Amino acid sequence: MRERTRAFVEDQRFQRFIVGVILLNAATLGLETVPAVVENYGHLLTVVDHAALYIFVAELLAKIYVERSRFPRDPWNIFDTVIVGIALAPFASGLSVLRALRILRALRLLSVVPSLRRVVSALLRAMPGMSSIVLLLSLVLYVAAVMATKLYGDTAPNRFGSLPTSLFTLYQTMTGDDWGNIAREVMNTHPTAWIFFTIFILICTFVVLNLFMAVVVSAMEEESAAERAEQDDGNAASLQAILAELTTLRKEVTELREEQNVLLDRAEAAVAARPGDSGSRNGNGNGNGNGNGGRNGNGNGGGGRNGNGSGGRSVKRGRR
Repeated sequence: MRERTRAFVEDQRFQRFIVGVILLNAATLGLETVPAVVENYGHLLTVVDHAALYIFVAELLAKIYVERSRFPRDPWNIFDTVIVGIALAPFASGLSVLRALRILRALRLLSVVPSLRRVVSALLRAMPGMSSIVLLLSLVLYVAAVMATKLYGDTAPNRFGSLPTSLFTLYQTMTGDDWGNIAREVMNTHPTAWIFFTIFILICTFVVLNLFMAVVVSAMEEESAAERAEQDDGNAASLQAILAELTTLRKEVTELREEQNVLLDRAEAAVAARPGDSGSRNGNGNGNGNGNGGRNGNGNGGGGRNGNGSGGRSVKRGRR
């Protein structure tokens, strides 16, 4: 029963069905934000939402039944359990925010779709390298914010009046959001301020952020290489299993041939060891010879049992 359940859960058609349910549930949760739709089809949306939740719970229970102790070892299973657990939480007045968290069920696509799982795994693999880049970016922002506060705090107090304000303004500049107006506001009093903003944008945007991209791409390449290596190992293991099975079959065939040869040798030895069969053959030969001699008048009763009978009849005919 467990193997049948495993085959059903791991079947591609069932996985496509779960993806369809997730997308349908995400669409219904989005439609619940439209008052007109809720007024006309609110009951139907609730039914679809509850049906999707029951399907997710059934899938989770099936995985627990199939995998047993291995279930909590997979981080994606823990992720699915948390998402479904949030959906099962009571929607009391104090926990009404959990109703908004139901949309997190759409994130189950990350655990169901293999390509999305690879992307998330690559991002997690890139976290150690990204932490160093985040530290570098924070250091650059802090140094630039201190400089901007001291240089342009009096000129644009709403932009660089304090360290937190300067940090936010420079972060906005780094993302490219309205940085031209920020720079012009300062350049009206400090014409050379463009040097500061240009260097800051080049360092943060074209260097540090590109380092993020490089780390993520490298992690995705490592993830792809690891997946290919895992597939190669699986293929090699399958090939070794097939070769081992062929070796076992060849050995069994050889043993069967040897047993067959032994049986044939024993049968031939048994046939050769029978005295009656040998005497019968000799008697037939002698009897035939003596019978012919009897017709000529020189009958001789020698030979086997068959030879004696034939010889006797031949002698009697000779006397007559």
